[in-house]
Parts: sequence; C-alpha cells; structure tokens
Amino acid sequence: MSRRRFHAPPEAFTESGGELLVTLASEEARHLRDVLRLGTGDEAFVFDGEGREYLCTVKANGRGGTRQDKTATLAVRERVNAPRPESLLDLTLAVALLKGEKFDLVVQKATELGVTRVVPVVTKRADVRLRDTSDGTKRAARWQRLALEAAKQSGRARVPRVATPASLAEVLAGAGGAGKEAARLMFAERAGNALIDETDESVARPSELVALVGPEGGWEDEEIDQAIKAGWRVVTLGGRTLRAETAAIIVTTLLQHRYGDLV
Repeated sequence: MSRRRFHAPPEAFTESGGELLVTLASEEARHLRDVLRLGTGDEAFVFDGEGREYLCTVKANGRGGTRQDKTATLAVRERVNAPRPESLLDLTLAVALLKGEKFDLVVQKATELGVTRVVPVVTKRADVRLRDTSDGTKRAARWQRLALEAAKQSGRARVPRVATPASLAEVLAGAGGAGKEAARLMFAERAGNALIDETDESVARPSELVALVGPEGGWEDEEIDQAIKAGWRVVTLGGRTLRAETAAIIVTTLLQHRYGDLV
C-alpha cells in the first residue's frame, strides 16, 4: 500500500507535554478525514517541504470541530526516509512565462524530475504579460500549490520554491535563489554549443546549476547577447524546433541525467 502522505510546514510542528505534534491545515485535514477516512490511532506520514518526513499517529482528525477549526493533529513517532531521495544536483529552472496549462505542466514535471527552484521569467517574446505585481504574486502562489501536489505524488519531501516572476535582467544578474558559484546555462535555438562538451571543465560536474529556457517565439538576439556578457553559457538542443514547455522538460531531464540522479 502506498504511503498516506500529508504536508505541513516546519512551523506546524510543536512540542507539547514532551511530545512532538504536527497540525495539518484545513485542506490537508479534510483529505485525511473525509477522503482517506483516517481516525484516531491510524498511521500517516507527514513531510515538511524542506526535506524531512515523519511517521505519525492521528490524535484528532478534526471531525466535529467548528467550520473555522477543521485542522487535524498528529503525534510524531519517528523521522523516516522520504520515498524518493533528493537529487545531488541543486537545479534552478528559469522559464519564460507561458500561457495557462503550459506553465502548469512545466511546474508539475519539473517537480517530479527533482528541481530545487522554478523561476518564471518575463521576456520580450513571452506568451504572458502580467497586469501588475499582484498578478505575478497570485500566479506564483498557484504554481506553488501545483508544486506541492506534484511533490506529494512523486514521493519528494522537499517542495521546490516557485518564485514570483522576474525580469530577464534580474535572472541574468543572479535572481532566483541560486548561489553565486552556480553554473549558468541559457538554452537557445541558435548561437550555442551542444550540452555535451567535455572540454568545458567549468560545467563538467556542477553541484548547483541554473537552466534558462526561452519562450515559444525564442530569444531575441539582444537577450542572447546580454546572457553571454553576463557570463552565461549558451546551449542548443539540436536541429528540431521544440515547444517551450517541451524544451523545459527535456532540459530538466538531460541535466538530471548528466549531473543529477536520473539514470
């Protein structure tokens, strides 16, 4: 039987009477109580999104509580290994904004493939134009929920961080959360070399990497020049023209296979 897994952020874990307790928020509690029908004494697993997972016992499932208080409480028994280990590669996937379900798909599959972060990028040819800052914040919150669901499904105990949309200039300058020493690759349909380049020792075996994927219409020459001047390596994926969402998924797969844990 597959694990019955739930998510609670680190701040939901508290000590009480010498016992470590975790509180599930209303949506997770509803799934525990009404979908899986778990009750007092049943076992469940809770992960905190930061890489830790615990075997727990249900103490109160929230049934009978007020509408405003439908949380569930579980007692932590022991820390356990997550069903799927994290990749050794700290991979940030920066992707040009795509319409609707296309970006949803990228977030979901990138999470399944083990990325650490997803950064939506505002480019000149991006499919989406943000109305204002609040629009970007709302979109990022929705994508973060999709990343959480994908992490639960794929057995990850770490949930990738989905950033609020950033400009290309901000990403090229290092925005997105990756460290200063991370290898930086811009994937473009022209002006680049193949990924497999054994002569370039700077990206032979990086532990941290940022991959930048462009929009449906491709990068403008000016954008590629900006990346090169900022020290990014431009890489091409071959002769066929790929949809942006396809390219993002393929890039993640190739990098996890070459430098991470995808074999």
